[in-house]
Amino acid sequence: MEIHSVCLPPKKTTLQKLKHRLSEIFFPDDPLYRFKNQQWCKKLILALQFLFPILQWGPDYNLKLFRSDIISGLTIASLAIPQGISYAKLANLPPIVGLYSSFVPPLIYSILGSSRHLGVGPVSIASLVMGSMLGEAVSYSQDPILYLELAFTATFFAGLFQASLGLLRLGFIIDFLSKATLVGFMAGAAVIVSLQQLKGLLGIVHFTSKMQFIPVMSSVFNQRDEWSWKTVVMGFSFLVFLLTTRQISMRKPKLFWVSAAAPLTSVILSTLIVFCLKSKAHGISIIGHLPKGLNPPSSNMLSFNGPFLAVAIKTGLVTGILSLTEGIAVGRTFAALKNYQVDGNKEMMAIGFMNIAGSCTSCYVTTGSFSRSAVNYNAGAQSAVSNVVMASAVLVTLLFLMPLFYYTPNVILAAIIITAVIGLIDYQAAFRLWKVDKLDFLACSCSFFGVLFISVPLGLAIAVGVSVFKILLHVTRPNTVAMGNIPGTHIYQSLNRYREALRVSSFLILAVESPIYFANSTYLQERILRWIREEEEWIEANNESTLKCIILDMTAVTAIDTSGIDMVCELRKILEKQSLQVRIANHIASTTRTFSMIFFSRTVFN
Repeated sequence: MEIHSVCLPPKKTTLQKLKHRLSEIFFPDDPLYRFKNQQWCKKLILALQFLFPILQWGPDYNLKLFRSDIISGLTIASLAIPQGISYAKLANLPPIVGLYSSFVPPLIYSILGSSRHLGVGPVSIASLVMGSMLGEAVSYSQDPILYLELAFTATFFAGLFQASLGLLRLGFIIDFLSKATLVGFMAGAAVIVSLQQLKGLLGIVHFTSKMQFIPVMSSVFNQRDEWSWKTVVMGFSFLVFLLTTRQISMRKPKLFWVSAAAPLTSVILSTLIVFCLKSKAHGISIIGHLPKGLNPPSSNMLSFNGPFLAVAIKTGLVTGILSLTEGIAVGRTFAALKNYQVDGNKEMMAIGFMNIAGSCTSCYVTTGSFSRSAVNYNAGAQSAVSNVVMASAVLVTLLFLMPLFYYTPNVILAAIIITAVIGLIDYQAAFRLWKVDKLDFLACSCSFFGVLFISVPLGLAIAVGVSVFKILLHVTRPNTVAMGNIPGTHIYQSLNRYREALRVSSFLILAVESPIYFANSTYLQERILRWIREEEEWIEANNESTLKCIILDMTAVTAIDTSGIDMVCELRKILEKQSLQVRIANHIASTTRTFSMIFFSRTVFN
């Protein structure tokens, strides 16, 4: 058996250790590496490019790229205009606010954002959450001014929270929204949003404002006398049309423009139908008057006191986290397809600052939309200029085309929303979760049913709680494995996973597969003692050599705290009373000095 000496790591002061630890936590990508060994003027240019990514790619921009961006920008504008109006209704806001939110935020993002393909604007999930959370405190129909104040204030806090995460490099917080949680949450939200749109599809006037399955369905059937057959025919006809175009684009990606143009086409056709048959179209609800002009300032509507401030802050935090998660995920998805990097912290700051600016210009929470970004990507977008082109098209609409939406029926907005959110139901992902990880599936199910039967924010909180419980379970109950030697090699692997692995006579080799903390130290001690008891029983049953030494493989132990040190010391004393030796193998540099203090020995067995 070979014995190798292990050198102690070089000594570091407490300040040096703290500096190294903080840099590993908050600056794993070393964002300042480009500033090293540069002159002050070069550092200034790099700093401006770091803060404003447009200065990085702008000098190389040319007419050929601009042509592609014009096409993609106009294409997503045809989708953004009807979606903006529809999603504002979903948030219980005036339709014009949805168009305002498709004008200013994209301009801000084009300067600060690092993604070339992210299509910015209102999204269904954030709209739903804002509408449901604010609607529990204030009704727009009863007090529209107060509701708008809360919506803009919530948007301000959402942006402040998002920008703070980016500036302080705390983006890991949004990782608590696991994929399993989001799959269930989005599916539940899609179902409840679709059911809410039955109000528009059926022409119901008196409808519940609640966002739970049972109240919504009760309202649908209790108001059967308000159903309008004209609205039903028009609504379901256009819904079939929109779903058909969506299927065409999914099966043939080159025909992406079919589904992209379908919402605006539906708005135009339905508006013409209602206008031409207005004398016979009684019972079909229309949007009505929409004011022309640019976004009016709304900084005077931001309210930082009063009884509803807590509601605005809570709504801002929840919608901020959700929109940030969606925006960064979408940006990274399309960046991977084109082989370029998206800086997560820059994206947080860009999305945060555009929401802060939006809250002062009559906009509500916006982020990167998957449907808009997919159309932008397929249309051949080359840079964030496509967002500028889209915003310009929205500007023209705001200045000159608003009267044309007077006769647009509300039922078409309901059909557009259903078509947009139905893609959020990913049953294949849920099936994979069931196959791979039952705890993840549990988190997914809790999120889905919580949103469906309790409420949107509580459903999300339950799902996050299940995900955090899973993390705690892994931390407090780490895995331990008995290892054996692969014959003819110096390799040691799990006895359970490798049938050819053989026990080493008189030795029990145990691998601890997690850091050792106060939360798991007691469990590890009990589990190791159990391993020893079971090994001695196996030796007695098979007449093998007496157990003499326990080797703890610490390859996966990246850290150990004082409780862990005490546990190892106590374990050593217990085993010495049983005439068993304890040795540590493969500990990393950060724990070498700790273990050398415990064992007063620098030898490990390989």
